[in-house]
Amino acid sequence: MLQKLKNIVYSASATFLPPKKECPVCGNKVYRFKPLSPSFLLNYKKYGWPYSLDDLETLNVASYECPKCGCSDRDRLYALYFNKALSPAKTYQLLDIAPAASLRHFLQRKSNINYRSADLFMEDVDDKVDLTNMHLYPDNWFDIFVCSHVLEHVPDDRKAMQELYRVLKPGGWGIAMVPILLSLPETDEDPTLQDVQERWRRFGQDDHVRQYAKHSFINRLQQTGFHVQEVNITDFTAQDFITYGIHPRSVLYIVSK
Repeated sequence: MLQKLKNIVYSASATFLPPKKECPVCGNKVYRFKPLSPSFLLNYKKYGWPYSLDDLETLNVASYECPKCGCSDRDRLYALYFNKALSPAKTYQLLDIAPAASLRHFLQRKSNINYRSADLFMEDVDDKVDLTNMHLYPDNWFDIFVCSHVLEHVPDDRKAMQELYRVLKPGGWGIAMVPILLSLPETDEDPTLQDVQERWRRFGQDDHVRQYAKHSFINRLQQTGFHVQEVNITDFTAQDFITYGIHPRSVLYIVSK
């Protein structure tokens, strides 16, 4: 009941107050972005997750979701980068792994992107593929890929990275993002772990098989052959991050071949 009342109050304020923020994914101006769902906090507490949300690198707890299109703060960061990086004079072959609905629509609206979505389990994708064996795609096929918050679900993430590298054209680039705990000294992983409570406690979600530390995530990408670039607030402006609801500590990992 309390949460329903909060949603009503939020909707009313978002409707009548002047816009202060903007979503680069859907283009709407809003008064504010919605916070992260309290269900995550409840599960972290229930299962004894021993970390703080402040330890997560790219997460804006207070301004997480667009009230219009439902995109997350990381989706807004991706959209900012796409708007900056894409050349209107070039056509791109793009692969979107386990697509987020709002970002998919954003990319499909780009007239110079030939968009392809893929996932092993989702129904509304172009191709049903296993990220560790993307046999449908030839070598050096895509100019760009998006692989956002997928690798933490994959038992053999190194094999998945190798496949992403294989299908990417020389000179191409990709967005490779996972939940990163800045306070974690080494990546904690166990693909054989089936206990739901332990997955929540160690990895922060019941369908995750690892929790990444920053340096080991970067190392795995580099060992695959990728060049890794960390894009952060210095590549935009502080006002961009305020307007679009992106936390100032957020980092976008751009990999290239």
